[in-house]
Amino acid sequence: MNFDGILFFPVTPFDSAGRVQTDLLAEHIATGLSHSPGGIFPACGTGEFHALSTAEVSTVIRTAVDTIAGAVPVIAGAGGPLGHALEVARSAAAAGADALLVLPPYLVGGPQTGLVAYVEAIAAASDLPVIVYHRGNAQFTPASMRRLAENPKVVGFKDGVGDIGAAQLIVRAVAQAGRDDFAFFNGLLTAELTQAAYRGIGIPLYSSAAFAMIPEVAGAYYRAYVDGNEARRFEILDAFYTPLVALRDETPGFGVSLIKAGLRLSGLPVGGVRAPLVDPTPAQEARLAEILDAGRALL
Repeated sequence: MNFDGILFFPVTPFDSAGRVQTDLLAEHIATGLSHSPGGIFPACGTGEFHALSTAEVSTVIRTAVDTIAGAVPVIAGAGGPLGHALEVARSAAAAGADALLVLPPYLVGGPQTGLVAYVEAIAAASDLPVIVYHRGNAQFTPASMRRLAENPKVVGFKDGVGDIGAAQLIVRAVAQAGRDDFAFFNGLLTAELTQAAYRGIGIPLYSSAAFAMIPEVAGAYYRAYVDGNEARRFEILDAFYTPLVALRDETPGFGVSLIKAGLRLSGLPVGGVRAPLVDPTPAQEARLAEILDAGRALL
């Protein structure tokens, strides 16, 4: 599966009663689409997959598919309890998604053979290809990824761990399996901070939560990154991403909470986050507003 551009992970808007707001979701996705993402990943980490029912995931995916209308690939989140993941995989296929991002299983750990079996079960649940998310309690060895790469339905790898050496060995293991069609991307929080290092080990793509909040700034960073304009890339990194990361690191879960707050500050009433995440305080929102203004001032 080929991607050309930033990977867009939209939020899931909720109304005051906690219901998914499909009209706002469609507006949010359409705005992102106008900034030329390489693919869209609804109902994943930024979209609060962990807090959605299977019916809500299906609603989010169908809204995304209808809004995108084939312009870019739609990759749906699927994971957590295995039964939940299988149900989501089938509903994503029925909704017209192009692939699945396999999120970690719920709570429990397992040996490598069990993690491989988890991915294979989700891959077998529908006709959709799958991308492996390497994170948390689902960390794969190079040998496991080489085995998974023998399955043509496994088409990608997203690193959410941040061990550059381990990621390099996985890239090489997949290549040694004879696969030259794998999509590798950096899935760390605020991936712009680490992407230069990932490019050096053969992982040129990255997911951008900031793109969901302020696509014009995220797009400017991406253009500098692709063009090799290091002075411009560092300018945006220093003025926007560095203070954003400092604010993000103050509270667990702010990788999602700040994105929704930023959208609200920009005039899109996407609601707050669901438990166990929390929204920023008024003081933190004020600092976020200053960071967003600093980013826009660079354009």
